[in-house]
Amino acid sequence: MHLNDQALWAIKLALQKSIMEQSDIVPVLRGFVFSETDDGLVVENPPILEVDMNQTHKKEDNADV
Repeated sequence: MHLNDQALWAIKLALQKSIMEQSDIVPVLRGFVFSETDDGLVVENPPILEVDMNQTHKKEDNADV
């Protein structure tokens, strides 16, 4: 058994999200639901990354100060 590209990206996203949120990645990884396909294991419930565009614009506005 191996992870397909989608599962690898799900793990990468989980790591990036935990770094951004300064949170523990272990609960996210434990919560992954895997399914076996012909291409390898896929993650049925990959993490979702939400970006607050207002926060992004505020940081950019402050960069000019």
